[in-house]
Amino acid sequence: MVQKKMGKKKKKKTRFNTFKVILNFILVVFLIFTALATGISMAIIKTAPPLDVNAVLSLNEPSILYDNKDNFMDKVVTDQQRTVIKFDEMPEDLKNAFISIEDERFYNHKGIDLKRISGATLINLKNKITKKSGLQGASTITQQLIKNTILTSEVSFKRKIQEIYIALKLEKLLSKEQILGSYMNTIYLGGSAYGVESAAKQYFNKSAKDLDLIQCAFIAGIPQSPSIYYPFSKASKENPSRYLNRTKLVLFKMYENGYISKSQYNDSIMNLKQNNISFNPPPDSSNKLNNEWFTLPTIRQVKKDLKSKYNYTDKEAEHLLMYGGLKIFTTMDKEMQNSTQEILNNSLGNNIDRNNIIQPQASCVIMDYHTGAVKVIIGGRGSQPPRSYNRAASNSFLRPPGSSIKPLTVYGPAIDSKKSTAATSMKDAPLSRDLSELYASNGVPYNPKNSPNIYRGDVTLRTAITHSINVISVKLEHNIGLNVGASYGEKFGLVLDSQDKSSIAALSLGQLHSGTNPLIMSAAYGVFGNNGNYTEPKLYSKVVDRDGNIVLENKHLSKKVLSPQSAYIMYDLLKGPVSSQGTGAKANFSSMARGKTGTSSDMKDLWFCGLTPYYSAAVWIGNDDNTICSGISSGTAAGIWGNIMESAHKNLPYKEIPEPTGISRVFVCADSGKLPNGNCSNIYTELFIEGTEPGEYCTVPNSYNKFKNKNIKDNNIKDKDKDKHKDNHKNNLDIDNNLDSPKDNNINENNNTDNNIIKKSNNTETNLNTESPKTNK
Repeated sequence: MVQKKMGKKKKKKTRFNTFKVILNFILVVFLIFTALATGISMAIIKTAPPLDVNAVLSLNEPSILYDNKDNFMDKVVTDQQRTVIKFDEMPEDLKNAFISIEDERFYNHKGIDLKRISGATLINLKNKITKKSGLQGASTITQQLIKNTILTSEVSFKRKIQEIYIALKLEKLLSKEQILGSYMNTIYLGGSAYGVESAAKQYFNKSAKDLDLIQCAFIAGIPQSPSIYYPFSKASKENPSRYLNRTKLVLFKMYENGYISKSQYNDSIMNLKQNNISFNPPPDSSNKLNNEWFTLPTIRQVKKDLKSKYNYTDKEAEHLLMYGGLKIFTTMDKEMQNSTQEILNNSLGNNIDRNNIIQPQASCVIMDYHTGAVKVIIGGRGSQPPRSYNRAASNSFLRPPGSSIKPLTVYGPAIDSKKSTAATSMKDAPLSRDLSELYASNGVPYNPKNSPNIYRGDVTLRTAITHSINVISVKLEHNIGLNVGASYGEKFGLVLDSQDKSSIAALSLGQLHSGTNPLIMSAAYGVFGNNGNYTEPKLYSKVVDRDGNIVLENKHLSKKVLSPQSAYIMYDLLKGPVSSQGTGAKANFSSMARGKTGTSSDMKDLWFCGLTPYYSAAVWIGNDDNTICSGISSGTAAGIWGNIMESAHKNLPYKEIPEPTGISRVFVCADSGKLPNGNCSNIYTELFIEGTEPGEYCTVPNSYNKFKNKNIKDNNIKDKDKDKHKDNHKNNLDIDNNLDSPKDNNINENNNTDNNIIKKSNNTETNLNTESPKTNK
């Protein structure tokens, strides 16, 4: 009996010891878990972002763009719309509705609701055990505000710990009214609406202050699940009870919390049963910009610069642009922009394509190449839907430039590298067999044609660029080397792929594989008037934040492409195409005009690119479907360019590009490009980089007889717009660059006589019959 009792005591003691061990183990595990959890939580808190109260209070505001005279131009619009309103502009019913359904103890807690957290935890554990779906949330309005303004919507333990920590800090710094107002201005409310004002406009086409009780209850019910309660979705239209039941619940919670009376609650429920909710969305939500052609490229440039300067991600840069309240001061000249748009709209036919867009289309860019400031970007003509192709400045809409590429990849490089001069003579004739076979494609010899398909024999480069002689361009490109032409093209800003760099057709005739656009071409042509410097196009001057601090400042960025001498000679050569003998004569709105036409294969793309001492500009014409442009030519583009530039220069006085040092003027024979002999009658003054002047005399026989029957025009024909500029260039005469009569060219520029030119050179007399050649510099 005693042994039995002893055995029972021993068993009890053993059980107690076992229980004690288990209890101690649990306690140890709990302490370890608590220590770990505390350590992890502290580590998470340390990595929490700093609490920026200003970021919470300032809220999200759209950025604004201004033109170059600081006038309003556009608001940065996105798919997410937000309008910030003051707390006292929010109706009491709306405030009470949010508190009732989202955080009924809002005015009593210090940032987190412990009672709600405990209840939600128990419900979530029960759902886990019973395998029910869904999780009960426990975030207060303060926590939601932190998530919307400082943190992200990431569902994680880390984010929740940081959210609780920052919410507790925020409650010590801001009043409940400030927190609630900020929350109601930032909360996502379905569709594109962020904040109660945007939601009121989106659903009822009214301001938040004018919402009735039912409308307030509906909006306050959305945050729990914006997609489910969105009334314009297909599912909600088929089953309105989704959002109606939620609205009824909000009304009940308002009544339960004492914010509305029993009769208000009953009346509202009855009204909902009888009439549903009457929605009234605004008729137009396309968010079309006022100056889309200029605004969207500007936003892209600002975003790129924000990422570069501050190492922002795409998302961070976009968020700052959309909601940072930035002020973006653009370079757009609104008057010039509107004038250019009108000229393009009215200059061509109005055939309507299947997309209801007029064809052919056209685009234009005007730029101050001295500073890089882009004045005009017109991406299309006629009525266009929002976010249309920007045919002027988009890298997704590129077209081959045709012969307008020649100054960039052929003539400019040839003169700058001193492999040729403006007077270099070449044979205008079909390519030799060796050259044709060298550039054969798939076994087919390369045989480019002139347009028109005629050949002139020996011609200088000045004549060749005036008439846009294709075979001369091909031969010259071969002489300087494709790698040289491509490297210069890239320095001019062209984007060339490997196919372009290895193609003589691409580099000499502009049949680019990837193509280009007017913004690129306008910047490239500015080099010829800017002492050989390429200036990076800039679409804005500065960006400031809502407090006036400079965020970005767009400085003048330039690089050397050509020597000042070769740039000036090219500028002078570009008089030829706009002369009466040139392919772009219609561009000659003033004797300040310079430029070059361009036509791609099969007349699909028509160009004119050029400059004056003030601006560079490029015009493109073509069909969106890349079909042939019938009934028009690159001369049409030249005419439009002339009209646009005439308007852009209407208040500007005549001026000239300063001539750099290192330029010499020499009499040469137009047939050979060499010093004239006693038989040469076709003599003109050519420009050379010092040291590249010809040192041999012409040996072309019967030079005089070749040209004696040509119609030689008087060199002193007055500029057609002399009267317009008479106060500024009273004695300045237009040079008719008729290269069939080459002696006209340059001799009387600025009303100089032959003696004036000879006096300017180092010699006072030209010896045409000496055995030892002398050069007139």
